[in-house]
Amino acid sequence: MQRLKQHQRTGIVSEAEMKRSGVIPPLSRLKKGPVAIVECIENIPCNPCVYACPRKAISMKGGLTGTPKVDFDKCNGCTSCVARCPGLAIFVVNYAYSETRATVALPYELLPKPKQGQRVAALDRTGKKVCTGEVIKVWDTKALDRCAVVTVAIPKKYWNKVRNIKVRHRKG
Repeated sequence: MQRLKQHQRTGIVSEAEMKRSGVIPPLSRLKKGPVAIVECIENIPCNPCVYACPRKAISMKGGLTGTPKVDFDKCNGCTSCVARCPGLAIFVVNYAYSETRATVALPYELLPKPKQGQRVAALDRTGKKVCTGEVIKVWDTKALDRCAVVTVAIPKKYWNKVRNIKVRHRKG
């Protein structure tokens, strides 16, 4: 019997699977500034990210059912691709944000939307709280079709762990 990969059993892509798939940029690129990380490693018919990138940094070898690959040298981390992914699998990491913090720009479709300056629970791929983050930016325009792009600052050591946030609902 064929052994299933972790993401096939759980629906969650492990860091090891991403490293094997070439999804993670090298540290030398991370230190240069924001860069997209496409955590889509399945061969499914989907390619909006390819057309969303104004720098043509995302490509799909094998056509529509290939897996997206980011040319890390072309990508400037503009976040145009983040809200375009129907699988919510694209993140932009800025490892160079500060000496102690990195930022992660992530897709966010829930209500309430966070506000700039708000502290939020920063969650891993399983929904478990990793740390507390600070919302740096909320990009939410009609063109994004109700999928905001939220940038959250987190301790630098969690740059490859944080992939979602939990916003506390303020009563009153």
